[in-house]
Amino acid sequence: MANDASTVFDLVILGGGSGGYAAALRGAQLGLDVALIEKDKVGGTCLHRGCIPTKALLHAGEIADQARESEQFGVKASFEGIDIAGVHKYKDGVIAGLYKGLQGLVASRKVTYIEGEGRLSSPTSVDVNGRRVQGRHVLLATGSVPKSLPGLEIDGNRIISSDHALVLDRVPKSAIILGGGVIGVEFASAWKSFGSEVTVIEGLKHLVPVEDENSSKLLERAFRKRGIKFSLGTFFQKAEYTADGVKVTLADGKEFEAEVLLVAVGRGPVSAGLGYEEQGVAMDRGYVLVDEYMRTNVPTISAVGDLVPTLQLAHVGFAEGILVAERLAGLKTVPIDYDGVPRVTYCHPEVASVGITEAKAKEIYGADKVVALKYNLAGNGKSKILNTAGEIKLVQVKDGAVVGVHMVGDRMGEQVGEAQLIYNWEALPAEVAQLVHAHPTQNEALGEAHLALAGKPLHSHD
Repeated sequence: MANDASTVFDLVILGGGSGGYAAALRGAQLGLDVALIEKDKVGGTCLHRGCIPTKALLHAGEIADQARESEQFGVKASFEGIDIAGVHKYKDGVIAGLYKGLQGLVASRKVTYIEGEGRLSSPTSVDVNGRRVQGRHVLLATGSVPKSLPGLEIDGNRIISSDHALVLDRVPKSAIILGGGVIGVEFASAWKSFGSEVTVIEGLKHLVPVEDENSSKLLERAFRKRGIKFSLGTFFQKAEYTADGVKVTLADGKEFEAEVLLVAVGRGPVSAGLGYEEQGVAMDRGYVLVDEYMRTNVPTISAVGDLVPTLQLAHVGFAEGILVAERLAGLKTVPIDYDGVPRVTYCHPEVASVGITEAKAKEIYGADKVVALKYNLAGNGKSKILNTAGEIKLVQVKDGAVVGVHMVGDRMGEQVGEAQLIYNWEALPAEVAQLVHAHPTQNEALGEAHLALAGKPLHSHD
């Protein structure tokens, strides 16, 4: 292995996804000499196989729904179907533009970019392309891949992962989606908009089970109205090919058949065979273990993103990467409050939240110390104009701060910015109620909810 000992970087980053490239950009900005190693394309899962392409599909689905439903708004339009090649062209164009911009950013910050499959070879080096890249510190950011269940083989044909679904050359006539979390319900929403018959199978008792139960129930109601079927509370047993599709059997014997089965049971860390354990890095079920400053048990190694057991969200990766870069540059850093991270599921309707659920709040503070308020979007003028239904639910510690904001409705992801400020700045309902929100906007609904919680409701009943 060639070893150029004359070049020792301040930071060597293995993985160019959200966490890795954020650390590279911020580290270089702070004067660190940074090497970024990526085997595929900078931007990782989020840009190429996750956040960006799925949201492009969902937006195309939204346009399809608007064309079908245009007459209720007095607009005569005809919907002739989905041109899947055209959808992919649009999606890939979005990705290409962002990818080009990101490549430019990496180059402009003078980050040494190395394309190739790297492997941790010591606590201070990574081997890639027959070269040993030395660093005073190494950041592991190798991300995640779609995972499956024992005995369920993803073959890329009729049993597919989200990676396959994003490049599928047709709209499936029917689809079973195994998993009712974020990935599952987003594809269910997009495919239904494209014209598929969709059934979601979730072993837990609700869709989006990590969200507040009220949000889950609202989404389930909306999915029923849209004709998206789902089976809850019974686990998967087996899948087998039929003459022209796939049959899924659940533990209670119920059977479902469709053209394709999308396995959306989550993502697992990419860590096997990369030298982590050999170098003494503490791990659990493939995840690299870190403290609140993203430090592993090896002093010269940190880890971020989907590789560590925190929220698998691109913006969490950004924050964790920035934290590591700033810590290594000698800046004062503050650990991330993961409850304070905004979470959005971009199905139709959207589900957005920040803070803790009502159930969690009661567990922490006691049932008698928790106040919850629901504001129905039926009272919001802009939501009426958009013809969207849903609610904003606030969870408050009695006579104290708002500790949870849970929203369901179209475009609620755009409202979560103020919601995260309310949570992270520990705002009291009366303080938010003093703020003037523009009318008519959906953002106004967040203000109205706080007016009601402060005891002075305007467009809602006492």
